[in-house]
Amino acid sequence: MAMFNSIIHDIKSVRIQGAENVAKAGAKALLIGASQYKENKGKHFNFIIERIKNEILRTRPTEPMLRNTLKFLTLRLDCFDKPFLELKEREEKFDSHLEQSSKKISMIGCKKIKNGDIIFTHCHSSAVINILKAAKKEGKRFSVHNTETRPLFQGRITARELVHAGIPVTHYIAEAARLALKKADIMLIGADAITSEGKVINKIGSELFAETAERFNVPVYVCSNSWKFDPLSVFGYDEEIEMRPAKEVWPTAPKGVKIDNFAFEKVDSDLIAGIISELGVYKPEVFVEEVKKAYPWLF
Repeated sequence: MAMFNSIIHDIKSVRIQGAENVAKAGAKALLIGASQYKENKGKHFNFIIERIKNEILRTRPTEPMLRNTLKFLTLRLDCFDKPFLELKEREEKFDSHLEQSSKKISMIGCKKIKNGDIIFTHCHSSAVINILKAAKKEGKRFSVHNTETRPLFQGRITARELVHAGIPVTHYIAEAARLALKKADIMLIGADAITSEGKVINKIGSELFAETAERFNVPVYVCSNSWKFDPLSVFGYDEEIEMRPAKEVWPTAPKGVKIDNFAFEKVDSDLIAGIISELGVYKPEVFVEEVKKAYPWLF
């Protein structure tokens, strides 16, 4: 179980980051954990799988894509004579879903980018990166303004990937985001969760920047796989906002200094021009209805 424990540790410590990467790692961990019980089936196998699944789910709270992925992989497995083989097949289908969805999101999203545009983005989103790469591949000329994103500096990952792809990027500290947005034509961000009310949960600072974008008439688009929708929110449950350790912000803070290190915040649906997913581009409230049609098993 060394590999299983290693994946669990890497998700908890944010060594594995990004909702899709966390979901992929969770799926891999589930398969590794279940591989020791290949010959089991029925209710006994189901019990074992639920125990492994719950251990994976405890790693990070604000991860509906991880929850949805594990639900897809484990739904009614006890009905199969060889549940482990069914689990493996579903894991392959999940990988295919991610690959195909990523291509669709990139194809749809890159149409929003025009020659000469300045794109503002915050933190790190694989969906946003892939859209920008697709636009570059189509021969479009544009540049990017991005934030460094304290305290873990995920924005530096974005800057490195863009430069490596040959895309001009200007890197800003968060406090200078107003200046970055003032010059921008469009704002693209990712999502960690999307609620039934059309609210998007993304890296802390996202709503602050979306409000600034509104002031400067910069449209905000959320780029996300639709499996980040949280079906529990339909029933009134609030998506938990993860609180990270204070030492990430200030390892040697003086005694008596209280540090709130929220990982995410909610972006109101009124601030979002559209959600770009594999299902298309929709206003948040319409997006929710499209998810219900496309993936009824989520509910």
